[in-house]
Amino acid sequence: MSKKHKPIKIKNVLPEPSINKNKITEEDYPIFCFRYLSDASIKDCKRADFFFEFLMRLKKLSELGWKEIRQSHRHSFGLEKIPVEKIHPQLPPCITPEVRHLHIFRATGNNLPFIGLEIQKVFRVLFIETNFGDIYEH
Repeated sequence: MSKKHKPIKIKNVLPEPSINKNKITEEDYPIFCFRYLSDASIKDCKRADFFFEFLMRLKKLSELGWKEIRQSHRHSFGLEKIPVEKIHPQLPPCITPEVRHLHIFRATGNNLPFIGLEIQKVFRVLFIETNFGDIYEH
């Protein structure tokens, strides 16, 4: 006759994360999405320092949050609008005819921009300009 064994319960040895789930859902900081990023302009960039500066800019923007971004000057950490017809490369298929403007942030301290679309807390990065004029006329 076989004995029935009770299942052994294994305790979680890792402590539960101390994230306040209510607070994190209320935070108002940008979330950057690169799903529709075009390789126009960036494909020929060989300057690792550019991409390091861009990453540090994204970090700073995330720390500021949307409220501070909206109060900041466009050539600092703020953003500005650009009509879609001013963009040189082909727009990704996610940009439908009702989208009339995109948004511009500065990618680095020298005012090279990155262009995308803000939808709620998410900023969808479409283009990163590594040379002035690659994406739009300045």
